[in-house]
Amino acid sequence: MKISKIFMGAGVVLAAASLSACGSSKASSSTKQVLNWTTSAEIPTMDLSKATDSVSFTQISNTFEGLYRFTSASKLEPALATSEKISKDGKTYTFTLRKGTKWSNGDTVTAKDFVYSWRRTVNPKTESEYSYLFSGIKNAEKIVAGKKPATSLGIKAVGKYKLVVTLERRIPYFNKLMGFGVFFPQNERAVKKYGSKYGTASKYMAYNGPYVQKGWTGSNLSWKMVKNKTYWDKKHVKLSQINWSVQKSTNTSYNLYQSKKLDATSLDSSQIKQLKKAKGFTTLAQGATYYMEFGQGTKGNKYVKNANIRKALSLAIDRKGLVSTVDGGASQPASTITAKDLTTVNGKDYIDTVSASAKSLYPASANKQLARKYLEKGLKELGVSKIKLTLTSSDTDSAKATAEALQSNIESALPEVKIEVSSVPFKTLLSRLGAHNFQLGLIDWIADFADPISFLDLFTTGNSQNDGQWSNTTYDKLIADSKTTSSDAKRWKDLASAEDVLLNDTGVCPLYYLTTVMLVRPSVKKAVNVRGSWDFKETYIK
Repeated sequence: MKISKIFMGAGVVLAAASLSACGSSKASSSTKQVLNWTTSAEIPTMDLSKATDSVSFTQISNTFEGLYRFTSASKLEPALATSEKISKDGKTYTFTLRKGTKWSNGDTVTAKDFVYSWRRTVNPKTESEYSYLFSGIKNAEKIVAGKKPATSLGIKAVGKYKLVVTLERRIPYFNKLMGFGVFFPQNERAVKKYGSKYGTASKYMAYNGPYVQKGWTGSNLSWKMVKNKTYWDKKHVKLSQINWSVQKSTNTSYNLYQSKKLDATSLDSSQIKQLKKAKGFTTLAQGATYYMEFGQGTKGNKYVKNANIRKALSLAIDRKGLVSTVDGGASQPASTITAKDLTTVNGKDYIDTVSASAKSLYPASANKQLARKYLEKGLKELGVSKIKLTLTSSDTDSAKATAEALQSNIESALPEVKIEVSSVPFKTLLSRLGAHNFQLGLIDWIADFADPISFLDLFTTGNSQNDGQWSNTTYDKLIADSKTTSSDAKRWKDLASAEDVLLNDTGVCPLYYLTTVMLVRPSVKKAVNVRGSWDFKETYIK
């Protein structure tokens, strides 16, 4: 999912952590159990069929619940599913659901809520950018393409509490998908009652998770979650309330943390250096990559459609200096789009199977001489002597710092290239990228589940998340082959070969692997971070 760098950082080991340090806090008492938390961007939507980002999914994962819940980056625990049966060919999953669970509007949660939700998401009329994740479920691709009705999707309710899912092929990561918000149930009565308003404000929703959201109007910068009295496992929910606020400046959030008005704060480069020994100093691996996209579609720019120009821009970037500027070196320079330490293949990191030649276009230190050679080729092919490009980023401190560092890198290495930085609210950034209306764009992607396909799917032709609209038939075939082969060895080879193709053509420009760096008040216990999303189900204040 796309992330707004909720808590600033870079670096990456498979992302998940449970925070539990000792101490006490004056911000919240053990009797009130109130948590004061922050995010760096406005909520784009609460509609789980339309959400694409970690801001939205953090809200969704705390106010909704699906078949499973992640307790770490790779570990799932049963949520609404009490049992699961898998057919011998791996193509049929039968789930038994908990009885008597309720929606916040009083309705009973049943298997039909999953059927309705999944059908709604794959229906082309919904325009879900995550509908591609249903690929492999019977008829999903044909439904998304408008060739079959949503009712033909391979999911059915057998009575109230039995859910049967039929696949077209074995999906190695199917269970991991079931812990992701886009596969959660939705209350049909609420969706139809609120119509176009559904998901646009707290009051236009029905929730079945640990908390109920209150006070979000669709554009405001503060809201809250309160304990859901109808939640089936409410005895394990300790917090009575979570107060949320949007803080785009790390200086502001740090001051609020110091004055006991926030229980956590992101840190900028200078703060990281100063506070490494402070109580509550925390680093969280995210399973994410921060990268630059090239607008190669009809609304993009003719200059970045040129592969030599793209290679020149990538080679001009000092990634070591960039991570030092952004977060004091907590990051690691990225030479692949797939995040570091996300997946192990035969005892080694998957990204080590990507070719060195492909990764050489993304050096840790700028290769100015080679960058100039590619620029000269590109300018000659285009018939121009200089170019000007607009780099669009979100307006958080860290995103602006990244954009300005890239501007400096490129202009100093390549004087013929001028970069104009445009910093906009995260919601606006998502809109521009989604409309393919940009030249250069900065965004992060965090793995929805621990597999390279979560990254590599994005750049297939026509994928709803392929903002830059890069397209390559060889790449598409390799990704398709990786999904149909029954051989694990061939699957890994296909994925690595596809990433080679993407990187050799500079279809996208990896910058750094993300690790979150922050201060968390020591009295906060069991705040679980799973690849960028926060789960507060069992969090409490000591």
